[in-house]
Amino acid sequence: MNSASKFMPAIPVLALLAGLYAQTAIDTKNWTAADDHQNMMDQLGIKALRPGPSGNERDANHANYDEATANPYPNLPDVLTLKNGKKVTAPAMWWNQRRPEIVADFEREVIGRIPGNVPKVTWEVTKTAEAQVGSSPVVGKQLIGHVDNASYPGIEVQIQMTLVVPAGRKGPVPVMMMFGGRTIPEIAFPFPAFPGRAGARGPGAPRAGAPGPGAPAGGRAPMAPPPNADPPALEQLIADGWGVATINPNSIQADNGAGLTKGIIGLVNKGQPRKPDDWGALRAWGWGASRGLDYLETDHAVNAKQVGIEGVSRYGKAALVTMAFDTRFAVVLIGSSGEGGAKLHRRNWGEAVENLTGSGEYHWMAGNFLKYGASEASFGSKTPGDLPVDAHELLALCAPRLTFVSYGVPEKGDAKWLDHEGSFMAAVAAQPVFRLLGAKDLGVPDDYHTAKMPAVNVALLDGQLAWRQHDGGHTDGPNWKYFIPWADKFLKHGGEEKSR
Repeated sequence: MNSASKFMPAIPVLALLAGLYAQTAIDTKNWTAADDHQNMMDQLGIKALRPGPSGNERDANHANYDEATANPYPNLPDVLTLKNGKKVTAPAMWWNQRRPEIVADFEREVIGRIPGNVPKVTWEVTKTAEAQVGSSPVVGKQLIGHVDNASYPGIEVQIQMTLVVPAGRKGPVPVMMMFGGRTIPEIAFPFPAFPGRAGARGPGAPRAGAPGPGAPAGGRAPMAPPPNADPPALEQLIADGWGVATINPNSIQADNGAGLTKGIIGLVNKGQPRKPDDWGALRAWGWGASRGLDYLETDHAVNAKQVGIEGVSRYGKAALVTMAFDTRFAVVLIGSSGEGGAKLHRRNWGEAVENLTGSGEYHWMAGNFLKYGASEASFGSKTPGDLPVDAHELLALCAPRLTFVSYGVPEKGDAKWLDHEGSFMAAVAAQPVFRLLGAKDLGVPDDYHTAKMPAVNVALLDGQLAWRQHDGGHTDGPNWKYFIPWADKFLKHGGEEKSR
């Protein structure tokens, strides 16, 4: 028998397998998050997951808040060492070798890959309006991004976005895109409330400010700003000559496991469950923001080279992921992002990897991420120490662009659960990449093992990598008045460029 004839049966076997798959397609219409979560465990051969810690300090399994035991895996993957052991010594080595390695690890093991067959988005302006924001006249647009669902008409995805720009602008303006931010009433969608924002909650939306299942109740955002609060971000940005875009993440992908067979992820998968390296909600929200940027690149009122992305809590995680993977974004404000965001996965403090592998939060991540919470599986078990990457490398993927890490204080509701110290350690460990690429870093020593956060309200804003912990709660509101001049300085936005 020649070598070709040995492989002749492969074609009918493949056809048979395809037929069997078609016959065994899963009816997911009434699936719960528990059903989807179990399906992913089965795909991965996981029999048991370690339970995540509780945010209630009175519970027996409460989260750790003792620094003495907070670093069970003290050494992070070296951000500037290739997998073959060679040191990265030049920007070209970063862009051509090390960065692609880190991206591949995050896509395979942590946040998932965006499929190659994601449908096209066509933007439509559905409403325009003139209004006033503070003392500034503005022009607003309401937009819908229609996602082509010809491949699977049973799922419809309509991305909701708004854009507000100063009416008196002399040219294109920089724009901050916010996950779930406020816009002018004249063009607003009936948004649910989002973490770190004030407002009423829409049907099926997470409660305002909820950090996630298991988190302490103290992490909830206030329903209204205190009387002495700064003006809203929208007002501050417009007064400074910026535009503001808002994008509704829930119009892209639902914030729950049951929604993984719906939304953009479900549309691409034609209603079927994810594969282990498929994208999770964080990557899907980032994809939606990137499609919003596609539109902004066509709007003559917008300086598309100076578009930023912002979010708080779970949407702070999404803002970081968006910035890391779409290099068109020029600046990011990462608000109170915690585990899955700027916090180190390897830290044993507050919310843990095991919280993100449970059925309440796993949908944010790739299915493969569940492996790192497994206590019993066909592959044995894995821990956060087995992850090939960590949060410092996600921050490093943002370099040399403007990256501002923001937190509040536990006393006002930005819970210890978020691990402010672990996020500062991650920023410290990302510094070498910013310097390698010609940017300024935090200006502190690189030893993340001994790094200590600055005092509350002490800002590190001299470089393209920035940090500030304000004295407010689960919001980035108090940091806008520091973020805006910091961004203006590096973007050279000011003077005659601002609207009058």
